[in-house]
Amino acid sequence: MSGHSKWATIKHKKGAADKARGKLFAKIARQIEVAAREGGGDINSNATLRTVMQKAKAAQMTNDAIDRAVKRGSGEAQGENYESITYEGYAPGGVAMLVDTLTNNRNRTGADVRNIFSKLGGAMAEPGAVGWQFSRRGVIYVGGTTSEDDIMLLALDAGADDISRDGSSWKILSEPNAVYDVKTALETAGIEVLSAESTMVSSTIIDVTDAETAAKIMKVMDALEDNDDVQDVYANFDISEEVMEAVAS
Repeated sequence: MSGHSKWATIKHKKGAADKARGKLFAKIARQIEVAAREGGGDINSNATLRTVMQKAKAAQMTNDAIDRAVKRGSGEAQGENYESITYEGYAPGGVAMLVDTLTNNRNRTGADVRNIFSKLGGAMAEPGAVGWQFSRRGVIYVGGTTSEDDIMLLALDAGADDISRDGSSWKILSEPNAVYDVKTALETAGIEVLSAESTMVSSTIIDVTDAETAAKIMKVMDALEDNDDVQDVYANFDISEEVMEAVAS
């Protein structure tokens, strides 16, 4: 299990994502507002808005909710002014984390993020200490029962550039703007897609082999993601499915 994407998939399987659906929609709506405010409400000329709207539809957010967020961002309806801030830090075990936020109060958000790290055994890092190792990629996870040849043919034709085994799943990498094209191609062919997103992937992976450290990392991830201002959390850990089962039990 690598970083953020697979953890989100596991949480969904456990049912935790259903409980947090309202919070997820609120966060995506905020991202839509900011994208529309910065680049306009037309997805044909605003690539960032188009990507966020694809994310919203993948999360089964309603068209009405999406439209309201676009109108708030483009000025057709009243909305908040949000500032984008990325924080860097370390979780237990030396795991590097990037924390993307959208906030209307940077002092509150900075204090909240710092408190989460310090309270749960981590630490904030100086700007640049963590970010250098991350780059944005499209990451798609597919059920492992499908043959590699079937996935490879479809995924590469749709814009993927790498396929590898990750535990019981297939992990597919692409350029960020191709991730939903790859997802659509796979689903159209009847292949189960576990998750698909444009995310930050680290060039340096830390293998976490004991359940105690894994549980501490998960607590930091959960606490950060539970904060209303935090939009995404990216990390460079890799945890085996066996260790994750031990954490979940």
